[in-house]
Amino acid sequence: MEEKQVEAQIKDAVLTVADHGGWLELTLNRPDRLNAFNEELHMALGNALEAAAADSCRAVLLTGAGRGFCAGQDLGDRVNADGPLDLGATIDAFYNPLVRRIRGLNKPVICAVNGIAAGAGANIALACDIVLAARSAKFIQAFSKIGLVPDSGGTYFLPRLIGEARARALMLLAEPLAAETAAEWGLIWKVVDDAALLDEARALTSRLATQPTQGLALTKAALNASGGNSLDAQLDLERDLQREAGRTPDYREGVRAFMEKRAPNFTGRRS
Repeated sequence: MEEKQVEAQIKDAVLTVADHGGWLELTLNRPDRLNAFNEELHMALGNALEAAAADSCRAVLLTGAGRGFCAGQDLGDRVNADGPLDLGATIDAFYNPLVRRIRGLNKPVICAVNGIAAGAGANIALACDIVLAARSAKFIQAFSKIGLVPDSGGTYFLPRLIGEARARALMLLAEPLAAETAAEWGLIWKVVDDAALLDEARALTSRLATQPTQGLALTKAALNASGGNSLDAQLDLERDLQREAGRTPDYREGVRAFMEKRAPNFTGRRS
């Protein structure tokens, strides 16, 4: 399918959406603010992910325009606020739903981190299924610098990915973590030379868009449940999800392709 570019019908769209015919590329587009979140960007990204869940696309790539991935919350929105702020309301309205959409999306979400990923921007990246980072990228748990608590799943993701000792130090000290160290520690999947980041991320997303989409979605569901399950509960969940996967057309196609010694032609259909 010929690639088509679809952008929000407003000038200087805060989010651009590219339809690559099978997968979507979502680009945070506030480069002058290091793609920091304001309400408009939250709404645009939330709507795009909601549409992707119902769309025929089979994978999503998330990245940022300009010299950084995302600096977290746009603090400029806070400076002139009248009266005391209820930051918990902002989290309830925007950040928590965003993380839940990414983790619960019924298709893979790949993140290409270009430059700085700070605060909520770092943790939103970590909510994605596979994270690639430019060699120049840095991850910063910046919350303690302004007297806040890590949010957007940071206190959940980091200890599980890199251990409690490293997670505590990163959050309490708010020191930048280089992309290469992040990969060595297991925080992300891979480091890529800056110039090659987007090409490699697009190739990976395109590849995932040709895989058995329902099986990948069920794998995400199993992984999401694993952290809170006992072994017995997880074994039962694997049984139930495998039963569902075994009823998909892609399972039948995968077996036929294996027996016929050819590449499978997965469609991603549920039934």
